Amino acid sequence: MKTIEDLGDLNGKTVLVRSDFNVPMKDGVITDDTRIRAAVPTIKKLTDRGAKVVVTAHLGRPAPSGDVFEYEDKYSVKPTAARLGELIGQTVPVAADLSGPSAKATVAALQPGQVAMLENVRFDPRETSKDAAARETLANELVDATGASAYVSDGFGVVHRKQASVYDVAKAIPSAAAGDLVFKEVDSLSRATTNPQRPYAVVLGGAKVSDKLGVIDNLIDKSDKILIGGAMANTFLKAKGYDVGTSRVEDDQLETVKGYLAKAEAKGTKIVLPVDVVTAESFDGPASNDVYKVSDIPATQMALDIGPETGKLFADELADAKTIAWNGPMGVFERPEYAGGTRAVMDGMISAKNSGAFTVVGGGDSAAAVNTLNYGDSDFSHISTGGGASLELLEGKVLPGIDVLG
Repeated sequence: MKTIEDLGDLNGKTVLVRSDFNVPMKDGVITDDTRIRAAVPTIKKLTDRGAKVVVTAHLGRPAPSGDVFEYEDKYSVKPTAARLGELIGQTVPVAADLSGPSAKATVAALQPGQVAMLENVRFDPRETSKDAAARETLANELVDATGASAYVSDGFGVVHRKQASVYDVAKAIPSAAAGDLVFKEVDSLSRATTNPQRPYAVVLGGAKVSDKLGVIDNLIDKSDKILIGGAMANTFLKAKGYDVGTSRVEDDQLETVKGYLAKAEAKGTKIVLPVDVVTAESFDGPASNDVYKVSDIPATQMALDIGPETGKLFADELADAKTIAWNGPMGVFERPEYAGGTRAVMDGMISAKNSGAFTVVGGGDSAAAVNTLNYGDSDFSHISTGGGASLELLEGKVLPGIDVLG
């Protein structure tokens, strides 16, 4: 995989950068700028080398009603451009289109070391089209409008998709490379899946077993132990014969889970499940601190977090690990009364890291939990910025946006 260092002299050249600025917003205000901050090192490296940097990114899920670019104010990337400008110390203009007059004029006005952005690339339906020819046409238009002689892929959150600005542009520009963020993501997640230092522990949580089937299937062969919490643990518990009350269960996955339990036993991989849970009568009802053994969950109660005994058990299981990969919270961490299990896992990971372990936090809800519960980037070896992409790497899949970089 080529890196920025392989692109040669960039002074005065235009570089098209695909970033992932799909940040959470509320009332037009960015509530978490992690992904924008993560993109700064790559952009600064390019501007320091005298490149004219043109950033393309998406925000939210716009749904153009026709076959052409369709602007929607609530999905404009202008707030992200403003925040990027604050972080790099320069104004970042936003072109009103992707490959039309505004894009051409905005890029033409750039001086070496300056940065501009194109509008939300998903305003054009060809960006996510399943028609390869349509995507290729948009990619060529982006290259022609910007005059880019090099492409840098730095949006890790989208590299698992064959999209015009991720995959087809990289094919259209001979000089294509991974940005620092993408390189670090791939390097860190590969370190956690390819010949990891042992003991190797995987912690999986979140709502649905079906979201993690590929990860479980791949890592049973590679890990020494898999700790399972969150709502997905309910399906495992039921598969082992426990009555989990009204807890969320994927009944259609019970036989699959039984198969994984048998496979893990045959492989000698330890599966660690909750021994107690924090429950309530409803997901959004009054706060509850009720704790039950998994063998004693009342018929009217649902598990909303792993219990304190499980939290200690999980932390103990992580204590001797030399590599830890975590994806998915242990409970409804957004509510303080159900955040204890997720805290216990993070504290266990921090303790292991302090003893020399390499610790990786998967993207999505796990990264959100780090921020929400006031932990920091330095508490872990690596925090991924991409939920789906990190999950697919843990599954052992080839990511199109990485593969195309050679």
